[in-house]
Amino acid sequence: MGLTAVSATALRVAAVRARESTRPDRLFNDPYAAAFAAAANTAGPVDGTGPGGAESVSGEDLGNAKRVRQLLALHVVVRTRFYDDYLLAAGCRQVVLLAAGLDARAFRLPWPADTHVFELDLPEVLAVKDRVLSAQAAACTRTTVAVDLRADWPSALLAAGFEPGEPTAWLIEGLLVYLTAEQAEALLTAVRALSAVGSRLATEGSGAGQVARTRQTVTTLWQGGLDDPPDWLARHGWHTEVHELADLAATYGRPLPAPSASGFVTATAVEG
Repeated sequence: MGLTAVSATALRVAAVRARESTRPDRLFNDPYAAAFAAAANTAGPVDGTGPGGAESVSGEDLGNAKRVRQLLALHVVVRTRFYDDYLLAAGCRQVVLLAAGLDARAFRLPWPADTHVFELDLPEVLAVKDRVLSAQAAACTRTTVAVDLRADWPSALLAAGFEPGEPTAWLIEGLLVYLTAEQAEALLTAVRALSAVGSRLATEGSGAGQVARTRQTVTTLWQGGLDDPPDWLARHGWHTEVHELADLAATYGRPLPAPSASGFVTATAVEG
């Protein structure tokens, strides 16, 4: 199976979720994550290394790289729980997961009746996902859309049955930092154009400084995304709320091992 570096990243995230699901104090349960992590042979540890990862970091930086990878693993755990709660509380029967990755939310969350979940990601990611879940029944109506989110994904989503006049809960998980600022703006502009008033959105809210430090230590795949996603959203028709990683981690009983400027932003589409 020829997986791209981005697809391998999805597998490593699945491995983090699999480990969390075995803990007696787990913040969520993903019974499919271990199967995803075993679905392909990936080189290197699953806690954040990979192309351009710790093997690219020399001597004195190696210890710092390990600490950053551990922090990123905890980030994955906290964001999974936070996004699960967000999606279930959003109150929207139409849900779009951009860069859905290998999380099985359509199968593992207790969705309200008549919920339609659209999952968009690269063809090779969805191929792994569909193979692992082929014998499972989703807990909602589930539609997958194989597409590169740097291309014309809105047309593909509309062709798959998306209703732009209906309020939508959007989730953009772990994606924006892999895009340039221009690509991130284009994606968010398209999301706003497809969002009826009352639609919800959640994504990471890290600033450029945090992204730059992590990119240098962990992976050359990171492009930086937007300097300030909450500010951009507020200026483009969204009412925003910022949620700090450290605060969420403490609330969940998982205090961070080191300071972090990371966080998340949720937003509601408003008039104008």
